[in-house]
Formats: sequence, C-alpha cells, structure tokens
Amino acid sequence: MPDIPDPTSADGSLGGVHTGWLDAPMPREMAHRAETIGVAKAGLSAPSTIALGVLAGVFVSIGAMLSTVVTAGGDLPFGVSRLLGGLVFSLGLVLVVVGGAELFTGNNLIVMAFASRRITFTALVRNWVLVYVANFFGAVFTALLVFWSGQYRSGTGVVGRRALDTAQTKSSLGFIEALVLGILANVLVCLAVWLCLAARTVTDKIVAIVGPITAFVAAGFEHSIANMYFLPLGIFVKRWATPGFWGAVHSQPTDYPSIGWGHFLVSNLLPVTIGNVIGGGGMVGLVYWFIYLRPKRTGVVPPASPKPESD
Repeated sequence: MPDIPDPTSADGSLGGVHTGWLDAPMPREMAHRAETIGVAKAGLSAPSTIALGVLAGVFVSIGAMLSTVVTAGGDLPFGVSRLLGGLVFSLGLVLVVVGGAELFTGNNLIVMAFASRRITFTALVRNWVLVYVANFFGAVFTALLVFWSGQYRSGTGVVGRRALDTAQTKSSLGFIEALVLGILANVLVCLAVWLCLAARTVTDKIVAIVGPITAFVAAGFEHSIANMYFLPLGIFVKRWATPGFWGAVHSQPTDYPSIGWGHFLVSNLLPVTIGNVIGGGGMVGLVYWFIYLRPKRTGVVPPASPKPESD
C-alpha cells in the first residue's frame, strides 16, 4: 500500500508533492501568492494604478447595471430575483480578475504583504487611496453614461424605478447597519479573490467568483465600489429624469427623500468603506496571514551561556 502524503507539509501541498500541473495550490501556497501579489500591486506606478482602478470601477458598474436590469419589474419571488441579480452581478468581478484591474475591496488583501513587512504602511495606504479614488471616478462616470443613454426609461420606466428603489434603500441605512453590511460583503468578495489564487484556468476563476459574489448580492450586503454606481445613478434619475418617466412610474422625486450626495457620501459610502476594510483586510487577509504566514517560534530553547570560571 503506498504511503499516505502528509497534509501538513511545510509548503502546503500534499506531502510537498504536486502530481501534475492541474493540481490546485493548497491554502499555504495561496497565502504566499497573495503576499507576492500584494507586493507587486503596491509597487505599481501611479499612472498604471489609476488607470487600472478606473477600469475596475467601470467593470463593477457593468455588473451592477446588469443586476438592475435583471431585477427590474416582473413577478418573480423575492429570493429568486435576488439570486438572479447576484448571478449576473458576478460579471463585474469576473472582468476585474480575468481582464485585469485594480479593485479597492479586493486590494484589501494587500494587508497580508504589509503584515509580513514586505511593504510599508505608506505603500499600503498609497495603493488603497489611488485605487479607491480611481474606482470612484470609473463608477460615477459609468453611471452618468448609463443615465445619458436613457436606459432608465426601458420597460416603461421599470429599470429607472428599480434604480431609484435601490438607491433609496441603501441611502436609508443607519451607520452601524451599513458598516456591518459592508463587513459581510467584503468577507465574501475577498474570499472570491482568495479562491481565485487556487485557479489554474480562466474557467476556474469564474467558477470561484460566482458563488461568493452571488451570495453577497442576494443577501443584500453592501459593497462600496458597487454603491459608487448604484447611488449616483439614483441621484441622476431623481434630478434629471424626464417628466414622461415620472408619469410612467406614477411617482415623483419627493418620493425618494434619502437620495442625494450627502446621504450617499456620509450615510452610506463612509460606513460601508470602513466595513469593507474590516471584512476584507481584517477578517480574511489578516486571518489567513496569521494561519499561514506569521513568523513561527521554533520551540527550541537556546543553550545557556557558559559561566565564567572563577580564579
């Protein structure tokens, strides 16, 4: 009978041996990959970081736009509608991971490289700030383009009504509620990114992404970058929609009192962003760093120094 490999080997593989190139990396190897990727991301030039950050804002907004269309109108049960919305929203992170882009919430995992002292705190904050601002511009610009396209009038206004309802719900959250929902959302987003570290093919990455992202959207958790699309779109529709749209949806702007830049930035984006950092950086990144990357004591007691001989 062949020997059974030791699953606790130092390199995280089964007995330290991979039997073929299709074998998925084990979690310890994934942690080292995350650390190395964090170093590379922190070392990107500012122009590249900003450009890739804008792309990520656009990509996530495309997923959010598709989710809005799919869940607009219809008579589907609540849970089924949320499930479908989550499935199509996954497109956003698929584009980010496969297409290549810098997403603030996924980049919370760079904290693993910082905890291992392979990057400085300044480099960590620099990446997060540049990517966050770039994500914001990419998402808001996409929301503006979608509004100008007149898509909100689709389906006799049901798409615009869905955008307004989404923005109103998100803007009405309390600070603590939004923070906790942000924590839960980025735990799942960073777990999706983490699972991608074990992927060998594009198909692997897509499969790894769909489950966690569908879960966070269906559950109603809060993602700061997605909200950079959802809430500005609601603001644009509220302020600039045509009179014909309001007549079609039998509503008016005053029916959405919480939709505005102040509610968006202070009541939603601020607590959700803090929650995303706690969930992704703390509850995923630092947890896996603690398990696989933290310096370990050897348990060996050093020999005592010899006593000097007396005369």
